[in-house]
Amino acid sequence: MRVAALYDIHGNLPALDAVLAEVARSGAEQILVGGDVLPGPMPRETLERLRNSPLPVDFIFGNGELAILAEADGMNSGVPKQYRESIRWNAAQLQPADRDWLAHWRATLRMHIGDLGRALFCHATPNSPHEVFTRLTPEELVLSLIGDVDADLVVCGHTHMQFERRIGRVRIINAGSVGMPFGRPGAYWALLGPEVELCYTSYDLEQAASRIRRSSYPEAEQFADQNVLQPPSEEKMLQAFSRI
Repeated sequence: MRVAALYDIHGNLPALDAVLAEVARSGAEQILVGGDVLPGPMPRETLERLRNSPLPVDFIFGNGELAILAEADGMNSGVPKQYRESIRWNAAQLQPADRDWLAHWRATLRMHIGDLGRALFCHATPNSPHEVFTRLTPEELVLSLIGDVDADLVVCGHTHMQFERRIGRVRIINAGSVGMPFGRPGAYWALLGPEVELCYTSYDLEQAASRIRRSSYPEAEQFADQNVLQPPSEEKMLQAFSRI
């Protein structure tokens, strides 16, 4: 089996379309969407594209979906004040059927992938969609976050930077971010089986930025400029995450 792991799409439909075109050519038999499809500038269109995929798609939720569901239910989303307008806007774009669908996504998912063995998919860590670790996080801290997992492979996202590392007997893969990466502009994902491939997909960034600016997303200009055209560097974000 070959599984395409797509994480942190964040409503960036042009990036998703470019990745799905490569997934179709990759020989992948299944797609795993690892959370944070939302929030972003094209939420309903992005969900619809995934819903209509010719390949089977499994979904797990991220902290983004949890915040939007809380907002849709009139509860405190828990996000910092500067991001609340974006969460409210995304929640308002969804139809009741969309909200019901998101509410049934799982926190984690397990599957067996050929020679890679037992894979556990989560958004951030197996125990939480909010916890943070990177390729530089000390091993003992990573162990405390992932726990004693019964898996050969843990696949995650959340920090928007690809990496691969081994902690004890467990191989950890961060698939990166399709729609909101840190580092080189473009789209990042992972292809699993028979080996691990950390994939990069280029797409028309200027055209994508123009489409995003034409949306009514409250952070459209900022998203186009700072998340599509000129994302923060990996070095800057590694420093920021090291302080969390």
